[in-house]
Amino acid sequence: MFTKKTNLLALAMLLIVALAAITASSWLPFSPAAISPEQRLTGPSAAHWFGTDDFGRDIFSRTIVAARVSLSVGVIVAVLSTVIGTVIGLISGYFRKVDFVLMRIIDGFLAFPALILALALVAALGGSITNIIIALTLAFFPVMARVVRSATLQVKNQSYIEAAQTTGSSHAVIIAKYVLPNILSPVIVQSTFIFAKAILAEAALSFLGVGVNPSTPTWGNMLQEAQIYVTIAPWYSIFPGLAIVITVLALNLLGDGLRDSFNPHQAKRKRKTKLA
Repeated sequence: MFTKKTNLLALAMLLIVALAAITASSWLPFSPAAISPEQRLTGPSAAHWFGTDDFGRDIFSRTIVAARVSLSVGVIVAVLSTVIGTVIGLISGYFRKVDFVLMRIIDGFLAFPALILALALVAALGGSITNIIIALTLAFFPVMARVVRSATLQVKNQSYIEAAQTTGSSHAVIIAKYVLPNILSPVIVQSTFIFAKAILAEAALSFLGVGVNPSTPTWGNMLQEAQIYVTIAPWYSIFPGLAIVITVLALNLLGDGLRDSFNPHQAKRKRKTKLA
């Protein structure tokens, strides 16, 4: 019951953030680019719910619009990483002849921390949304490939796979019909974690100044702009930071909930361990 409630709460939080970002143009009280020097660094009020920044721009409007970039990058990176990692993991786990070569390439990617690798790639390619997506996909797909390979190795040894092989089914049919459906659980769970990590990584890149164009509001570049005003205008950094925390927390809760739903026996063992 706890797992279901957690999943619903996390999903509701994500839907609220996503819907607010998608429909922002129709209901936001101010344009995120509207400058009002006389309202510079004004605290939260009835007119400006989250206060204003150093140019007098409404922080609430900018925080909502910034969610579009963060969520878009997170979704696309999660999808691309899942697709690429799943294909490589299936091939590596099922065809043992190519496993060594593919896994050594994956190990090469994993030798670098994901954020450092993404930072180097974005610095080389340039700071655009497309390049950020490419960099983060290259940084995160190796983990998915490892997860899928491990799950494929377990499934490959099952009796129904051997039965399918004896009937003369092709490798492609066996992988698509018997292997892939039985490894979807860890793939789905891992994809939610990649989504959360991609949002954090995009915010970190923007904070470091190698993200998207500064004229486009993102949670990361809002925090970067706010850091010099943290003592005199704390609201400037608090609200974009809370947006990151809420979104990433919801994704992690959803991932944990899905993992427990797919593996109820492990969830029971966790609860027993905590009680002990």
